[in-house]
Amino acid sequence: MLIAMEVMAVRGGFNPFGVDGLRMDYYMMNCPFADQIVKNTVNRALQDDPTLAAALVRMHFHDCFIEGCDGSILIDSTKDNTAEKDSPGNLSLRGYEVIDDAKDQIEEQCPGVVSCADIVAMAARDAVFWAGGPFYEIPKGRKDGRRSKIEDTINLPFPTFNTTELINAFGQRGFTAQEMVALSGAHTLGVARCSSFKGRLSGSDPLLESEFAKTLSKTCSAGDNAQQAFDATPNTFDNFYFNALIRKNGLLFSDQTLYSTPRTRAIVNGYAMNQAMFFLDFQSAMVKMGRLNIKEGSNGEVRANCRKIN
Repeated sequence: MLIAMEVMAVRGGFNPFGVDGLRMDYYMMNCPFADQIVKNTVNRALQDDPTLAAALVRMHFHDCFIEGCDGSILIDSTKDNTAEKDSPGNLSLRGYEVIDDAKDQIEEQCPGVVSCADIVAMAARDAVFWAGGPFYEIPKGRKDGRRSKIEDTINLPFPTFNTTELINAFGQRGFTAQEMVALSGAHTLGVARCSSFKGRLSGSDPLLESEFAKTLSKTCSAGDNAQQAFDATPNTFDNFYFNALIRKNGLLFSDQTLYSTPRTRAIVNGYAMNQAMFFLDFQSAMVKMGRLNIKEGSNGEVRANCRKIN
């Protein structure tokens, strides 16, 4: 995966005409209200269901990590193709109707202009801010991809990954260990299903604190689909996730492993002590993630319907 450039928009070093063709003002002339439509749609949805904040951030990550940020996660399966969204790692994704709603409103105002990939990126940004996290501006101009295949999702990080595997998985996409830990901080929002962490409950996981293990066992007594929050404030974007790791209360093995390795433990400690530093690093890493393998020109399209290729 190629990353054309790292954007430090929040630190004042941003060139609006980036080498990968994305620009802050991309829709200024042909769809100036796109940002506001997405923001209003996301805010309405989150007022009705605050848990969707985590879902929209996760959707953006699961989109970008496979084929790049190209809206491929939105495509429905057909009789001839099983799409990304139907892979085991994506079955719990939610919030597609929020993207559809924003897309429908935008199409009424400026048909054929705003890509579904950009809407996903904007929705994640607005969800983070709505939940109390940092506001970051994103450059736009992504095109929608024409490929969405279940087999590609093998490249998603697994909840069983250790620190080395996580560093490698993110490193292949151009991220540093520090950026990987910052992005992992998105787990300050949301929940995970028992099926993602029950393997830790056999007594063989030395990274799991004993009282927390009892809590997780109780959760899993309700079955594989029972849900446990990542931290004490699952609908608020804060640094509680990192404090949980220090207490050995990380929910997934891939969470807690960040505190088991000296290379990443120091980063976790830093974010646990300094929420502002976490916010700054998170927003920079999210802008960078939003540039993964951008489709441009004839390599992509602007879908009329986010769920199917034109």
